[in-house]
Amino acid sequence: MTETVKNPFFSFENSSSPLGFDVPDVSMFGMLGITAKNQPDCLAYEYFGTKCTYKNLIEKIEDISGAYYSLGVRRGDIVTIIMPNTPEAVISIYALNRIGAVANILHPLSAQEEIMNHINRVKSKVILCVNICTEKLSNVIDKTRVEKVIVASPGETMPAVMKTLLAIKNLKSFRYDKNDKRYMSWSEFAGKSRKVAEYRPTGEANKEVAVILHSGGTTGTPKDIMISNYNFNAFGIQAVLTLRDVKSGDKILAILPIFHGFGLGVCVHVSFCFGACSVLIPQFNAKQFASILKKHKPTMIFGVPTLYDALLKAKGTDKLDYSFLKYAVSGGDTLPEKLEKSVNDFLASHNSSIKICEGYGMTEGLAALCLSVGDNYKSRTIGKPLIGTEMCIVEPGTTNVLPAGEDGELCVSGPTVMIGYRNNPEETENALRIHADGKTWLHTGDMAMIDEDGFVHYKLRIKRMMITSGFNVYPTQIESVIEELDYVDKCVVVSVPHQYKKEVAKAYIVLKNGKEKSDATKEEIRAYCKKKLMHYSVPYKYEFVDLLPKTAYNKIDFMKLQKDSAKEAVC
Repeated sequence: MTETVKNPFFSFENSSSPLGFDVPDVSMFGMLGITAKNQPDCLAYEYFGTKCTYKNLIEKIEDISGAYYSLGVRRGDIVTIIMPNTPEAVISIYALNRIGAVANILHPLSAQEEIMNHINRVKSKVILCVNICTEKLSNVIDKTRVEKVIVASPGETMPAVMKTLLAIKNLKSFRYDKNDKRYMSWSEFAGKSRKVAEYRPTGEANKEVAVILHSGGTTGTPKDIMISNYNFNAFGIQAVLTLRDVKSGDKILAILPIFHGFGLGVCVHVSFCFGACSVLIPQFNAKQFASILKKHKPTMIFGVPTLYDALLKAKGTDKLDYSFLKYAVSGGDTLPEKLEKSVNDFLASHNSSIKICEGYGMTEGLAALCLSVGDNYKSRTIGKPLIGTEMCIVEPGTTNVLPAGEDGELCVSGPTVMIGYRNNPEETENALRIHADGKTWLHTGDMAMIDEDGFVHYKLRIKRMMITSGFNVYPTQIESVIEELDYVDKCVVVSVPHQYKKEVAKAYIVLKNGKEKSDATKEEIRAYCKKKLMHYSVPYKYEFVDLLPKTAYNKIDFMKLQKDSAKEAVC
């Protein structure tokens, strides 16, 4: 490791700029290049003992961008990536960016129909897929326009012994048809590399889509969120100017998945802006948490509340000295007061001077928008907006701004707010609205209050959504799937408190005449959900009812069902 160097991104701080800083007029790859030029020999990432410097990372990205180009990928083309946090995934995102293509990033555990629908919506012809997903993809590929599937194993860049052990473990896993010319291995793909010029966007071109992430939007139906180079790079500068004592050579634990804005935005792109080392973890395992922390001693941990709950419970973590930590940030869900106190007590008793800080963000705003840290720290709040980001509270359903101390819908304006939802102008218009000040504001669908001192107090979600272990779960999506069954008349999904996952889904189901209200029927429905939904969206509980409660306005009384389900906490 070379000696720590000054972070070059501090040079973009500019008090005369409306944002308080200037956003470099480069692509995501160009931003990475700034770091690589200043500290080529510092580690960019580490993966199960495999280490890569910034200089080597740039070389790998250049090679792989040439391989994508050889497959016919050009500027504006959308390539779908279905991968966990591995070097191949990270390198591909920046390689595509280098040639002006767009990375559409999906969860590897997506149901096969979800994968098909996502691919068809963005018209991907090239896919990078983790090997465990090839079976699902093979079942739907003929219903897509896909021409090439690059298959990569999580063990591609692991040390030889670990790679062999992983291969033995997966001996019985699905193998794609070697005679199907649409499939190729990662090594075969990488061998197709050729020299190709870098696409260097400037000005408004950097505000075009660079990455597509996914969310349920304001209605719970799938949305393709368009994020630009400008969004990513502005967020990188915000992070550098907010977490000022982070230095090159520091380590960020990249446990949050790259298909999530928080994971890709913070644990990868921001890490590169810091000049830090991103420790890539493809799958979080609570049992291995202690050994990961002991081995890597990360400067920063970013995670959902359940990760910190695991920190307190994991065997061996209580014996570590945590003086190496500079920041422990919780996001993705509300941090319970009891957990906040327990983590802070834990850190204090293990030689750490920091306190866990809570942030707020959403994929439509790329990642963190507000953070309780440093001078902006205040317990039981989400702090203040990041530099260059503004927040206000409006009367729900309007653009009327409310005064300090009043509850309303939280709205955000700033450089990390998305371009919009791809091919969905109606939902984009609902989410991005112009207020009386002439600025475009993102309506978050969340209730909050801003106090007299400018601290933001998060209240609750307006939209009918729940969060399971940090993942968004949309009741309307689950209801639609269950109602596809010909013997289901009506379904309503609400949340049930869960000791570890925070919330899980419960389905109230009205069956059509003749279908038996039995455990066997419940298992049929559960099995169907497993085929159609993400694993964390599959309901934990199913209850058959003859009638669903109605309000005085003859609408389904969700609040009554929610109140009833709150008594059924899952331990």
